[in-house]
Amino acid sequence: MLHTIIFDEQNKPGEQEKQELVDFLHDQLEQYGDPKNQIERAIDYSLKEFDSFGGFVMLLKQEEQLRAAVVINRTGMDGYIPENILVYIAVDRNNRGEGLGRKLMTQAIAHADGDIALHVEANNPAKRLYERLGFTNPYLEMRLKKNK
Repeated sequence: MLHTIIFDEQNKPGEQEKQELVDFLHDQLEQYGDPKNQIERAIDYSLKEFDSFGGFVMLLKQEEQLRAAVVINRTGMDGYIPENILVYIAVDRNNRGEGLGRKLMTQAIAHADGDIALHVEANNPAKRLYERLGFTNPYLEMRLKKNK
């Protein structure tokens, strides 16, 4: 039986559970992920562990095993930029194709207050899921990376 867990600034995971989540996202995101310290920072942002707009982390667990996770951060903006950004979503590679990503995203969309933006690489297979859930690509993203 699958059950959903939501973490936010009022309901925070313990340190061990947070590290399990960081490790899960790092492992399951594969080439589409980030270093563990950046994943942890995004989770901390959503939990308001430092001055931020917050957000939430949603997990799907089955028999205490983590099967899927999503991290959504609030942007602090609305109208001209969506209120939320989907930072990470991952499904355990052994459970892909079972509809867990769709189930988790449907719950996350319902839970989020306001619109949601995300960045996805053009060759990422998850792009199809986002399109089926109603995400569109009306803009071309451009970035300037400044040397630090």
